[in-house]
Amino acid sequence: MRDLPGWMTLSDLPILEFLHEHDLELPPMPLHRNLQRHGYDVAYSTVRARLREERANGFVKKDENGYYELTDAGRQWVTGDD
Repeated sequence: MRDLPGWMTLSDLPILEFLHEHDLELPPMPLHRNLQRHGYDVAYSTVRARLREERANGFVKKDENGYYELTDAGRQWVTGDD
C-alpha cells in the first residue's frame, strides 16, 4: 500500500482512485453519488472537504465550472509512480 501523506485521510483513497479508474471530471455532488453507486460509503460533506484538501495539495484541480479532475501528481500517487 502507498504511504499516505500527512494531510491525507482514508476518505481520500476512494475519491482519488475513482477519479483515476474512471478518468472523470466531476463536481462534488455527482462524484459523491457515483461513489455511493459503486459501494463507497463517503458522506457528501466529506467528499467536498477532501476535494478542497486534495486541491490544496496539488492532487486535483478545479475548473471554472466546479469540476474536479486529477492532476499529474494525483495520478502518479494513485498509480504509485511518485
